[in-house]
Amino acid sequence: MKFIRYQFKSQAPRFGWIYEDRVGPVEGEPFGEYRRLEVETPLSEVRLLTPILPGKIICVGRNYVEHAREHDAEVPEYPLLFMKPPSSVIGPDETIYLPPQSMQVEHEVELAVIIGKPGRWIRPDDALSHVFGYTMANDVTARDLQRKDGQWTRAKGFDTFCPLGPWIETDLDPADVLLSCRVNGEMRQMSSTREMVFTVQQLIAYISSIMTLNPGDVLLTGTPAGVGPLVENDVVECHGEGIGVLSNSILSQKF
Repeated sequence: MKFIRYQFKSQAPRFGWIYEDRVGPVEGEPFGEYRRLEVETPLSEVRLLTPILPGKIICVGRNYVEHAREHDAEVPEYPLLFMKPPSSVIGPDETIYLPPQSMQVEHEVELAVIIGKPGRWIRPDDALSHVFGYTMANDVTARDLQRKDGQWTRAKGFDTFCPLGPWIETDLDPADVLLSCRVNGEMRQMSSTREMVFTVQQLIAYISSIMTLNPGDVLLTGTPAGVGPLVENDVVECHGEGIGVLSNSILSQKF
């Protein structure tokens, strides 16, 4: 099932669900008690918003061997974690802004995991029961600042640096999802989640041994090789097989 956050005309944003090419509202909270109402509105007439407003965004670095190699970096023995602030989140068709502090902003297509049930010290064999669904993410990165700072908070944390969408797919096996990224129609990245060093189950178990995972938290599972630059007026599309396409345009930050 596809869950969305959307806005119809001047109405307040709300959760909804998609059947074929139509949208129906959801009463209640998708992570708790909810009721799906009739699908009456054409999908083309609503504005898709980021499908979740996360409490926290936990990310995994160098979780694909070839991506580590393209940066001459070692593959971590344990998951390499960092975080992005919720203020970095934008939705489908919103604009990624290039900050004046960086001369090298790059795309990173990733599978995003949406937590649906709270947990601490979650066992790997129970991990997927804590997942609500999956969406696409672009872990936008100021690569020059990442190298300069030696840690990743500034490079990963600018406003608009975490596009999510277009919706949350609840019926998906994360073990072998084909991910790809195109910039202006040109293929930049393509790989499957089967190439991840640490699986979704292992990541959830490891992260939950450090911090409690709550409904609405988002895990970004790492990017494959092929990351590259984004410049003004580019259009970047992150595609996940079985999920959909997350598209965003690029502009320079104006003051």
